Amino acid sequence: MPLALSDDMTIAERLAVVRDAVASAAKAGGRPAESVMLVAVSKTQPAEAIEEAIAAGQVDFGENRVQEAADKWPALKEQYPHVRLHLLGNLQSNKLRQALGLFDVFHTLDRPKLARAMARLRDDEGVVLPFCFIQVNSGEEDQKAGIGPREVDSFLKECREDHALTIEGLMCIPPVDEDPALHFALLCKFAERHDLASLSMGMSGDFELAAEMGATHVRVGTAIFGARRF
Repeated sequence: MPLALSDDMTIAERLAVVRDAVASAAKAGGRPAESVMLVAVSKTQPAEAIEEAIAAGQVDFGENRVQEAADKWPALKEQYPHVRLHLLGNLQSNKLRQALGLFDVFHTLDRPKLARAMARLRDDEGVVLPFCFIQVNSGEEDQKAGIGPREVDSFLKECREDHALTIEGLMCIPPVDEDPALHFALLCKFAERHDLASLSMGMSGDFELAAEMGATHVRVGTAIFGARRF
């Protein structure tokens, strides 16, 4: 059922609707509401909109671009040290050091080169690594980053055994023209096989289904903030 949202609602009102929907979906899947973390996707949103969400009790935020986050978030984190920032977009290796200084959670560990670079910074410089998800390109789409389904097992083994990385979970973005339930089910199967506790899946159009199917993190932007600001 479509969310009861309108253009004249405040961010706090939209957040309340989304939170209720997440809670209802989690309960429909036989889980407590608090088992699903709502990540408010604040890409392209100004600091004022983010502060409205923080004032309404939102703690977790997601950004796609390292440079945009670097422009907005140092001042926000200084003022609101309790918030957590999630990296949701593709990360270039030359931006890794900067990203590690900004983000608390990476949802897009997507290739061996990046895993090696993270392990090297930890070992050589004592850098504390963030909570990490491996991004799975569940639809094997050429234009999307991520590990293909057939490489998930080997990449997880490489991350754990060769680089001693702690992998908390898996993330996916289903193809827009396919049933997301098939992709969410695939991610759940991999998580169960490898004893992974966290699943980042579901966005504004399908987060309720994801929460019902086992997501621990849902990434919602437009439903909270409305249209992009810039």
